[in-house]
Amino acid sequence: MTLSALKKDLRSEASLKRAKALKWFFKTGPGEYGEGDIFLGVKVGGSREVAKKYQNLLLNDVKKLLHSKIHEERTVALLILIHKFKAGNEREKKKIFDFYLKNTKYINNWDLVDVSAHRIVGEYLNGKPKKILFKLAKSKNLWERRIAIIATFHFIKYNQFSETLKISQMLLKNEHDLIHKAVGWALREVGKRDLKEEEKFLKKYYKKMPRTMLRYAIERFPEKRRKKYLKGKI
Repeated sequence: MTLSALKKDLRSEASLKRAKALKWFFKTGPGEYGEGDIFLGVKVGGSREVAKKYQNLLLNDVKKLLHSKIHEERTVALLILIHKFKAGNEREKKKIFDFYLKNTKYINNWDLVDVSAHRIVGEYLNGKPKKILFKLAKSKNLWERRIAIIATFHFIKYNQFSETLKISQMLLKNEHDLIHKAVGWALREVGKRDLKEEEKFLKKYYKKMPRTMLRYAIERFPEKRRKKYLKGKI
């Protein structure tokens, strides 16, 4: 299983029409968050199949793939890393965790973060010190900030909300819409498991929240209560 064979298989899934649509969807125009990103037009399912087939690709080749200018190649690289992480022992998991954090420059769109951060960073840090997440949350890099909050989704699964709530508080004044959405999404997930915990946080901070963040956080609330939050009457 070679890198060149992987790229050939990935291109067999490509679509020019889909590539054009993805360039628009992922905001690749001048000044947009995905500026200059290149798409082949491969469906997520196609990328997953290629990653599964080439999950034993050498890490050096995965690095080359992750450093690619082509979005789907970076996607496949991250999906392969997830396969390797799941199959690895503790030493191998740490190697992949460290590799991931050294290469955040290339994990540079919301879908790339969302598919991988909780499955690698979050899972590795479960039961370990989590200072790195707070460092990432303070980063000037948009994607590192998103990695910080998305990584906590792993903890939410186990009803561990502390890091999610602390990082959400840190990101309240963040200016980027993609952070507003991620934090709101995370708070919504907390609420699915413990509504009292989410509302305790919301009652303290909802008036300070960007509107998009609040809307995401209360999306599943009963309509009457949702409107109270939106009108600032809680």
